[in-house]
Amino acid sequence: MTIHVHQLPCLADNYGVLVHDSGTGATAAIDVPDAAPYLAALEANHWKLSDILLTHHHADHVQGVPALKARFPDARVVGPKKERAPIPGLDLEIAEGDIVKVGGIDVSVFDTPGHTAGHIAYYIESDDLLFAGDTLFALGCGRVFETSMAVMYHSLMKLAALPGETQVYCGHEYTLSNARFALTVDPDNNLLAERAAEVEEMRKQGKPTLPTTIALETATNPFLRAEDPDVQKAVGMEGADPVAVFTELRERKNKF
Repeated sequence: MTIHVHQLPCLADNYGVLVHDSGTGATAAIDVPDAAPYLAALEANHWKLSDILLTHHHADHVQGVPALKARFPDARVVGPKKERAPIPGLDLEIAEGDIVKVGGIDVSVFDTPGHTAGHIAYYIESDDLLFAGDTLFALGCGRVFETSMAVMYHSLMKLAALPGETQVYCGHEYTLSNARFALTVDPDNNLLAERAAEVEEMRKQGKPTLPTTIALETATNPFLRAEDPDVQKAVGMEGADPVAVFTELRERKNKF
């Protein structure tokens, strides 16, 4: 079995993903901001959609589902049990500890509340792949809308504990803005400075900055480094509780 991951730019700054199991022919869409790019990619690759895996209920992640279902009516719609009300038409409701089978692929489910109360992420351990939705971004994290800051911080720490080689696919191309903010709260991080310069160049060339890796994020993403003395010092909170530091970081980013 070989897993193929196809990342799709959608709307203004969203990303969607197709995951294909060459052994069985099964193909899953992870979030559907817009159906058109998925339909084009499926046709180009001669893939048949078997599953639609959703991370959370926001429109820019689910609004393309009806059009995909119209073309592939047998595709199974899978999503967070805690968001079944705002995501109509779920065929399978899932939560932490569940495993979704996409052909021969085992997809583990993590509860990652924060951005929304029922947000989930998908992890394929066999190939070190994480589909984080709007919880973790390259050099950033999602806005906290429906939970406390502490809940979001603990969701991020859950993802940060995954193996460093894990490739992380996120819901948006926010890396350039995130990099510019990160430099304001972690100014002495040489690796961050190098990465920020690389991101600037990549975006000038129209290249995607994703996927990233857990190792790269834990070294350069300030939202995963609220315990780091350098970050704490930069925001004037030396020795503070990491949740309080994370809260300060997120509130600063909201105003950035």
